[in-house]
Formats: sequence, structure tokens, C-alpha cells
Amino acid sequence: MKASWEKIEKNLGILTVEVEQDKVNAALDQAFKKVRSRITVPGFRKGKVPRAIFEKRYGVESLYQEALDILLPEVYVEAVRQTGIEPIDRPDIEVEQFGKNQEFKFKAKVQVKPEVELGEYKGLEVPVQDAAVTAEDIEAELKRLQERHAELVVIDEGAAQEGDIVVIDFEGFIDGQPFEGGKAEKYQLELGSRAFIPGFEEQLVGMELGDDKEIQVTFPEDYHAEALKGKTATFKVKLHDIKRKNLPALDDEFAKDVSEFDTLEEFKQDIEKRLQEQKLQERKRAKEAAVIQKASENAKVEIPEVMIENEVNRMLNDFANRLRMQGMNLNMYYQLSGQTEEMMKEQMKGDAETRVRNNLVLEAIAAAEKIEVSEEELDKELESLAKAYQKPVEELRRMLEANGSLDNLREDLVLRKTVDFLVEHSKESADVA
Repeated sequence: MKASWEKIEKNLGILTVEVEQDKVNAALDQAFKKVRSRITVPGFRKGKVPRAIFEKRYGVESLYQEALDILLPEVYVEAVRQTGIEPIDRPDIEVEQFGKNQEFKFKAKVQVKPEVELGEYKGLEVPVQDAAVTAEDIEAELKRLQERHAELVVIDEGAAQEGDIVVIDFEGFIDGQPFEGGKAEKYQLELGSRAFIPGFEEQLVGMELGDDKEIQVTFPEDYHAEALKGKTATFKVKLHDIKRKNLPALDDEFAKDVSEFDTLEEFKQDIEKRLQEQKLQERKRAKEAAVIQKASENAKVEIPEVMIENEVNRMLNDFANRLRMQGMNLNMYYQLSGQTEEMMKEQMKGDAETRVRNNLVLEAIAAAEKIEVSEEELDKELESLAKAYQKPVEELRRMLEANGSLDNLREDLVLRKTVDFLVEHSKESADVA
């Protein structure tokens, strides 16, 4: 098979392919076997008609489309491999010649990954976050744990306070008319959580058990539901219950109850150690993000719209998978949030473009610096994944090879090594964050 690639503009080109007639005839043989099993010819059992009789009755041309469907995917993949191009979208294929005892000739108009013109990427100055753990950090973590282990006590009398969990009925109206999603019964809401639109929770503070109240709020201009953006709404609210958090005392008993330590002082030391590790990780991630951003900003690349669309679809699929793990699907999410698929995709578009751009730049840097992943490094990553998924290493390797994910894993490792390379060759900004 012969394959050649000719660039015609930017990231668009023509792939020209010629396939030997032996492969064409073999594909026609496979096509005949598939077609023969589906047809009945008088005088022959179903699926038993001879090839010569079939071609005389129907013509060999009746096999061409089936044979093309068999042969084209295989030879296209091989042509891509031979020419070393990286398609980013479905090809536009024009068949020039296909027939029995003939070469198969076709041309494919293909969009490929855009070329990246790298700018400065070594010696970049990046700010570094302060990783010091303060007494305030430790107290804040203790406060969080104290809140998490608080006992909820039902209040028999008195007014709702910020931090209380209230059980309410509410119904919203705009211009005197109820609107979709604006009504609920026995809804639990923590005052101060900012779960509702600004102004709603604040106006519940001071209400007493059994109170009815009308409150007014204005939906933000960037609210997700188009029909409610910037609108003023009146909510009728009834307060049924107030639950208040009874915080446990921060003492040695608390430390024993929530940790493996006998004293509060030992527990605080452990919290400091964990916060230190967390801050160091956050600093590392922030430094990586900063150096990637600077290298990306210094590069020049025109990103095809199809790459952004593909990344948006991947992000939406990832989001759908996370929802499924929570027992929800996209349709349920759309109904609850008031969003649509189009709105979600539009919101994801900016992040998708950034991801695509960053990956293209990192790939270009990896190629320029000849950054590769050894078999030993790949094996080490497989061992780590196998341990996490509790599967034998060889079984995991076979699974990844079968679904084509092993190469993706190798590419991910190359990108990780490239980020490490950028960080290693960066320098801390004089203005340290």
C-alpha cells in the first residue's frame, strides 16, 4: 500500500492512498461471504449460492459497498500510521477507483493537529505560594471538625439564627404568578450556607416556629435560568422546625472521639502535619498550573473548532459519569438546575479551549525536548494502577490494550514528565505569593 500526505492549508491536507488489488479481491471475498448468508436464490439453499451464479445474477458491483466498508477503515488507519499525521476529525473521503482485479485508490481530506510555534518555556518565573501552617489554620480545621460532629437539637421556642437548619415550605411568585422550580415543602436549609439566591436566607433569620413571612429577592443577572435573570420575586415562607447545632467541647475527649489520639494537643500536632502536607501539594499544583499557563501564553497556535467541541463533549461525558456515581443523570440535573445541554456546553467551552491549547503546547515541548516514557516507567504506572484497582498487572495491561487506552496512558505520562521538566527549569518569582 502507498500513502502520501500533502498539506493544503494550515491544519488541512490531502491523504492519497493506493491499495493493492489483492487486498481489494480479499475484501470482495469477505463481502460475498457476508452477503451470501442473507440471500436466497432459487435452486440453492439459503447461504449456499456459488460465487459465479451470484455475480451473474446480481453483478459483482453489488458487493462493492460491503467490501469498501470492510477495507476502508483498515487501510485508512494504516495510511495515517505510514504518513505520521494526527487526524482530529472524520475524514472527507473521495473514492477514485474501486473494482474487482483493480487497485483501490482514494483521497481523504483530513484535518490534523495544528502546528505549535513555541515561545519561551524554560527559565519561566512563577510565583510560589506560602506553605506555612498558621495557628489560625489549625483552629479553622478544628472548627470544621467540631461542626461536622455537632449534635442537631430541635428548638422548641425562640428565633432562627444564622447556622441553624430550618425546615420550611416556600413558594415563589413573579408579578403575582408562580414560576417553575420555585416551590417546595418541608425543605431543609442551613442559614448562612448561601445555598439560595442572595438575600433569601438572611431574611429567614429572626423567624419563629410557625411564622409565615413574605420576602423579596432579586435573581442575579447571571442566574442559570434565563427566564429568572434579574427578576424580582416574592416568596411566601412558612417555618416548621428549627434545628440548632450543639457543638462538642474542644478538649481531650473530643480528640479521643474523632481521632486516634488521647489528647487535644497531640491531635493538633497531627492536624498541623496534615495541613502542611496539603499546603505543599497545593503549592506544587499551583506552580505547575502557573508554568503551564506561561508556556502556553508564550506559544502561538490556532486551535480548530472541532478540537474544542470534542473536548467539550469529553468534559460533559465526565460530568455525566460523576452524576451517575451519585445516582443522578444529566436529564435530572438539567431539570433541577434549570440548565440545558447547550448552556452546559457553552459554560465548558472556555475551559475546553484552555485544556486543548495547554495539551498541544505540552506535546510540542515534549517533542522539542525528546521527552519519552520508558517501558520501565510504564510498568511502574501500571503496577500503581493495578494496586489501586485491585487487579493483576497483566490483566490490567490486557484490558487497556484491548480498548486502546494503553497508548493514552503513555501519552499522559509523557505530559506529566513534560510538566515536571517545565517546573524543574523554572525559577521562583521575586514577588513570591
